[in-house]
Amino acid sequence: MRFLDRLDRLIGRIIATAQWLALPLILLLFLQWPLRDLVRCCSREANDLGQIIFALFVAVSVTAATRNATHLASDALAHRYSPRARHRLRQCGAALAVLPWALFIVIASKPFVVGSVLGLELFPDTFNPGYFIIKAALWLMAILMIAQAALDIFRPWRPGDV
Repeated sequence: MRFLDRLDRLIGRIIATAQWLALPLILLLFLQWPLRDLVRCCSREANDLGQIIFALFVAVSVTAATRNATHLASDALAHRYSPRARHRLRQCGAALAVLPWALFIVIASKPFVVGSVLGLELFPDTFNPGYFIIKAALWLMAILMIAQAALDIFRPWRPGDV
């Protein structure tokens, strides 16, 4: 249980930190037009940096939505189930859908991600550095999904859980 509690806190910290990526993302999206049309400089760099930040933000957001139960879900009937039954359904869903899919993502994308990271791949249009971070965000998303699925599978039901 200590390991699960530590893992839960770690995932929570990652999500809490990543939520702050929304602010520079918004700023970069806002600055693209003035940089392109008024300053006539650096709009492509702002766009590339915005893409990196967006990839990291989305990678973490998938797990954040899972933890907060804010995914779109077909629970028209499940909301009537007892909390214990919903916990069991969550465990089954994590074990039968989320975990295998996240593992598949890691395995299937290995050559794609590893090659990009080892080569420090550049953005194809601008040749700016950092494109490899976008591809590495795929693994960040999958690893966080695997960790959250492990929590959902192995954490016992406690009264008060929904």
